[in-house]
Amino acid sequence: MALPQVIFFDAVGTLFGVKASVGLAYRQLALEFGVDANARRLNDAFYAAFQEAPPLAFPEAPPEQVPALEYQWWQAIARRTFERSGDLVQFCDQSFADFFDNLYRHFQGPEPWFVYDDVWPLLDYWRDRGVALGIISNFDSRIYPVLDSLGLTNYFSSITISPEVGAAKPDRLIFAMALAQQQCQPHEAWHIGDSFREDVRGSQAAGLQPIWLKREA
Repeated sequence: MALPQVIFFDAVGTLFGVKASVGLAYRQLALEFGVDANARRLNDAFYAAFQEAPPLAFPEAPPEQVPALEYQWWQAIARRTFERSGDLVQFCDQSFADFFDNLYRHFQGPEPWFVYDDVWPLLDYWRDRGVALGIISNFDSRIYPVLDSLGLTNYFSSITISPEVGAAKPDRLIFAMALAQQQCQPHEAWHIGDSFREDVRGSQAAGLQPIWLKREA
């Protein structure tokens, strides 16, 4: 197989992951507001709420409105998480709003994240061979400070995220927008990610070479 012109990576679950669990982070921050919830139950509720949510993309919104829409999107998931776990009743309206503001800012910094051990040598390997590297992610605009805080930013010459392009993986449009940023044809690009539906099927349908990274295995 010939070397690609560019390799795109998914972000969460591929380059970096959540320490311990999302549910534990929710629990620890909720305790500051007097809410005692079970971390495992919160974790299960979060992933159910996340799967039920609409795509994190706002195709009709002007760019200046996107940050507020991202915030509202995640706030709805957090509220639904505590509804599903049965713990929302422990909050009053203002305490939940304050809790979520802390939660949103928490996931903007390095504290909840870790970089997978195999990422650094892999990125160095391809960069040293002159292959351009990019990110295609359904994450929100907090990805920029997260990548900075984890020391990953300088590896990537393009970062394409669903809220900014108005389409989320597996939609072909987000892959097309990423390719346009790299001035690259689909057959010249690889995409690596942990989701079979979003990363493998999505990139394959867009004409890229998919590589499925099975982190859970």
